[in-house]
Amino acid sequence: MLRKILHGLLATAALALLGACSTPRDASGGLCAPMQPNTSSEAPHPRAAEAAAQPAVVLTAPVGRPDTGAAAIPAGPAPIRIGLLLPMRSEALGPASDALRAGFMAAFERDRAGFVVNLIETGDSADEALDAYMAAVKNNDFIVGPLPRSSVSAIAGSGAVSKPTIALNHPDGRADAALPPNMLVIGLSIEDEARQVAQWAAAEHPGASAMIVSGTNPWQRRIAGAFAAQWKQLGNQAQLMELAATNGYLNEPAINQLKLKVDSDQPALIFAALDGDQLRQVRSFIGPDLPAYGTSSVNPGTDQASALVDLDGMRLLDMPWEVQRDHAAVMAYPRWPGTSRTLDLDRLYALGIDAFRVTRQLALKPNAPFKMDGVTGRLAVDVGAAGMRFERVLPGAVYQGGAFKLVEQRR
Repeated sequence: MLRKILHGLLATAALALLGACSTPRDASGGLCAPMQPNTSSEAPHPRAAEAAAQPAVVLTAPVGRPDTGAAAIPAGPAPIRIGLLLPMRSEALGPASDALRAGFMAAFERDRAGFVVNLIETGDSADEALDAYMAAVKNNDFIVGPLPRSSVSAIAGSGAVSKPTIALNHPDGRADAALPPNMLVIGLSIEDEARQVAQWAAAEHPGASAMIVSGTNPWQRRIAGAFAAQWKQLGNQAQLMELAATNGYLNEPAINQLKLKVDSDQPALIFAALDGDQLRQVRSFIGPDLPAYGTSSVNPGTDQASALVDLDGMRLLDMPWEVQRDHAAVMAYPRWPGTSRTLDLDRLYALGIDAFRVTRQLALKPNAPFKMDGVTGRLAVDVGAAGMRFERVLPGAVYQGGAFKLVEQRR
């Protein structure tokens, strides 16, 4: 809602726990202003220099029993301790947590010198996550997590954020709500994607009218609204058509009405607040000539037995992990071998990779802004007196013949 959040992956109960986010991409948060590259020569974290050459170990800390790791950590300078707080014991969120943990540990294994990871397992409850967090800050230098939106909200409002905390989802409430200065939110946001798509489409079709085509699911309405608001802010006109669906498939009478509307109004483009199968339905009726834009929700993946001709020419945003396999950072990490792999779980694995990389950078160069070519996008972190800010920019791609071709986004 984790953008849808985990559309097609989690049951209704899980969606409620994640706040219907896509991560979790479900909560929105406006993009930050452009930031300067990291040129700081500030001293590293007090433990970083002396710990850089030390081996690292991975510990599991049960909730309610702080783990000092005294027997496992080698003698010598203490490593930088990262507490990874995830609802691993949640039946609904277990698969999402496992994928995220696997990505985090894949990145840790590649750059583990001077760091130790303590896995802190919780269940679904926000109160349990807060209790675990308050115990974890006593025994860790950084906390990564939690994952559910309700848990992020509980921790953000607790007054207990005394250590740098990298939250994996957005808190409930307004996107611009103040966060504790030590909290950085890096969760995936499909609404942010929709706003980026609007900027891209407006640059390619200045002054154009758009037809926003949405399903009736809450995540679809959210991204339709995010695109519409950004499109209007850019000075453009749009119409919205919401199509009813049965078992995920759009009703043909509704698509026929859309075709009549497109024929009469002649919009310059379509923004599809749909999934890939639904967009295929739409394009099979209205044809491929009208430019179609979408977020990662329309990504059909590249594991199809054959190319999806109905989607040829579709323009979408998605993370490098999914559309740019030759990206240097993407090639540096193993693919997730999970048996229940889906695109949403795969994106969470990628989020885990970048979560470790961002935490590592913050630890090695505290108080220094930086940019990073992440596997989830181009990342920028600003560190100031008022707190930390995060921006993620996704690459644009065109689907053609079962593969993706990157295109430069004009702005």
